[in-house]
Amino acid sequence: MAVNDLEAERPVVLLDDLPWHELEQIEALKLHCRDPFLRDVERFLRRVIYQYQHMPADMIVQPHVPIPKIIRDTGNGLHVQEKVLGADGGSHIQSHAYFDQLAEEEDLRKLRLPDISYDEAETLKRYNALGELIGDIVPLRLRGVGCFMSAPWDSIAQYRGVANLLIDLAERPEFMHRMVSLLADIDLHRLQRYEELGLFDADPLDVHCTPALTKALRSGQHNGPNKLTRRDVWGRGMAQVFSSVSKRMRDEFDIKYMVKTIGQCGLSYYGCCEPLDAMIDIVEKLPNLRKISVTPWADVERAAEAINTKYVLSAKPNPALVSGAHLDGEALKKEIGKILSASAKNRCSCDIVLKDVGTCGGNPDNLIRWEQIVMDMVQG
Repeated sequence: MAVNDLEAERPVVLLDDLPWHELEQIEALKLHCRDPFLRDVERFLRRVIYQYQHMPADMIVQPHVPIPKIIRDTGNGLHVQEKVLGADGGSHIQSHAYFDQLAEEEDLRKLRLPDISYDEAETLKRYNALGELIGDIVPLRLRGVGCFMSAPWDSIAQYRGVANLLIDLAERPEFMHRMVSLLADIDLHRLQRYEELGLFDADPLDVHCTPALTKALRSGQHNGPNKLTRRDVWGRGMAQVFSSVSKRMRDEFDIKYMVKTIGQCGLSYYGCCEPLDAMIDIVEKLPNLRKISVTPWADVERAAEAINTKYVLSAKPNPALVSGAHLDGEALKKEIGKILSASAKNRCSCDIVLKDVGTCGGNPDNLIRWEQIVMDMVQG
C-alpha cells in the first residue's frame, strides 16, 4: 500500500503473467478436477500455493477463494480476424497477422455500444455450489471489476493491423480521430454500466499485474455500504502500438481520449510495453495519474528523473533474462541495480514486476533464482 501512496521504504517486487503452460508439467500443478468451473478453481489454488512456496516475492495471499461475477457483454460489433503465424508449445504469447476491418469510413458503422448485464443467478449458483464443497475450509468472495481498462489503440491494431494503423495516422488523421472517438464512447458506456450495476470490486489486489492497494481509494478500505463509483477505482490505460509515434501524436490521438475515459476514475495507471521515458510530461496530463509503466526499452534514469516523487515508477525488468536454459545472474543484477539506483536517486516510489514471461526455457529454477536475487537486492 505504501508504494501506491508514494510513501514506500523500498520497492515492491512481484512476479506475474508467468509461463504456466511450462510450469504445469510439475506434479504439484497438475489438475485432477473434470468439471470446467472446478478446474478453474483448482488451477487458481495450485498456482497460488506453488508460487507462494517457491517464488513469493511480495505477493499477498488473500484468505478466500475468488468467485468472479459473470458479466455478459455483447461486444462492440467487431471480432478480431487474424492468422496466427507462430506459437510456442501452448504459450499465450504468439505472432499474429490481422485483417483490416476498418479500412473505410463506412466500416465505422460496424461499431456499436455493447449490451452489458450481470448474470447474478449463474454467479450465485457457482458460489453456492463451491461453498457446499469447500466453504467450511476456506471462505469464498464474489469479485467484480478490479479496475477500468481503456486501450483503444491496442484494439485498433487488432482490428486493422499495425501498418495500416500507422499509415492512416499520418495520411488520414481525421478518420483515425473518428475511429478512436467511437471506441472511447464504447469504453465510457462500459464504465457507466459497471457503475450502474454495482460491478466494481470492493477489494482489488492488483491493477494489471501491479499492486492496487492504496489509502487513496475507498475500494481498498472496506468502509461503506454504498455502491462503488468510478471515483473509487483505478483506471488503466495504454497505447502500446504508439511506441512508433511522436510525443505530439500520443498527446493528440491517445492522451486526449484517456482524459475522457480513465481520467474519470479515482487513480490511473498508464503505459504497458511502450517506452514513455521521453513522454512523462504528456502522460501527466491525466488528472488522476498515480503510476507509470517503465519498460525494458525505456531509459529508466530519464524516466525516474521525470517521475520523481509525483508518481509510482512501475518497472518491468526484461523477461528475456529468464527465457534461456539458465538465468544470467550478473545481467539481472546489473538491470535491477540500475532500476534501484535511479529510483533511490530521484526518491521514486517503485514497484518491480516481472511479467510477459512467454517461457522460462523449460527451467522453473530461472524464476525461482530471479525472485531470490531481486528480493536480496531490494532488501539489502
